[in-house]
Amino acid sequence: MRLKDLATPFFLLTALVQPALAAAAEERPANEQVIEPQVDRREVKLPKFPSNDFEVGLFVGGYATENFGTSLLYGLRLGYHITEDIFVEGVYGRTRVSDENFRQILPGGIFPQPRETLTYYNLSAGYNVLPGEVFFGKRFAKPSGLYLIGGVGSTRFLEQRRLTLNAGLGLRVFFADWFALQVDMRDHRYSLDLLGKRQGTNNLEFSLGTTFFF
Repeated sequence: MRLKDLATPFFLLTALVQPALAAAAEERPANEQVIEPQVDRREVKLPKFPSNDFEVGLFVGGYATENFGTSLLYGLRLGYHITEDIFVEGVYGRTRVSDENFRQILPGGIFPQPRETLTYYNLSAGYNVLPGEVFFGKRFAKPSGLYLIGGVGSTRFLEQRRLTLNAGLGLRVFFADWFALQVDMRDHRYSLDLLGKRQGTNNLEFSLGTTFFF
């Protein structure tokens, strides 16, 4: 049998099969998977991380009342951190002011009692200006934040209630995500009428406190 006689049936078979293969290729999707995976999906619970935007703290320090010396101060603060840099804070403070120096000169002194209670509250806004670290020795360091703060409130002293402006700065040192030590220095400005003339006074506060975040 000659080679020419074998080639003719082969070409005829190829011509018949090729259109069928092309049609099958067109019907099959390009991304068709040969094996369909059977995977059981499980529910995943996302962890809840605390935001620590709120803070509560206690403080103690000294309050220098203009003309009447420095006395022990203590109080409470509540705050909310709006962003990483901006926060608002409410503070209540209490101290006992003495007119002992005046009683050495003026009989009976100026106050009805030798020691009178002064209380204040204010609402302030703060801004973190200098994040950094505080080093304790060569190897031990804790994150810190220096901030500026100012606001408005009210001071009550000897039955007088006075609008009070406060401004100052502070430093927080974080020993944990939920705990920090805080140092503050502020000036409370308000007017008083105790010496026969109403005048504006600057009253400096220096305090040390603990702050808890939640």
